[in-house]
Amino acid sequence: MTVAESEIRSTVQRAMEVCPVEVAVAVLGGSWKMTVVKHLLEGPLRYGELRRRVGDVTPRVLTRQLRELEQDGIVIRTAYPEVPPRVEYSLTSTGSDLRGFVTELNTWGDRYTEQILRPRR
Repeated sequence: MTVAESEIRSTVQRAMEVCPVEVAVAVLGGSWKMTVVKHLLEGPLRYGELRRRVGDVTPRVLTRQLRELEQDGIVIRTAYPEVPPRVEYSLTSTGSDLRGFVTELNTWGDRYTEQILRPRR
């Protein structure tokens, strides 16, 4: 995916001047973004279903995060010319490349949660 420099969000542009880790955080570090990617790894979802799966997120925040993910080339928004309107979100090939990363973060999060909830002896 090639994007004109003028289309890259300023946050991502600044991160590009620092290091690749900062780029990843700039693209994926927003509220609920990794959870959105996790659920879209299962396949395309309509907005309402995605919101239910993500959890306690406001429509405004979810919409903002989806727009940023779309702008950063992680998510594709497809609007179908139907009545009522139907919109689906899916991952781009760049977004799908996050599968291993998301799986590892999910595993780490499970282990971490288990460790901090384990009764102290």
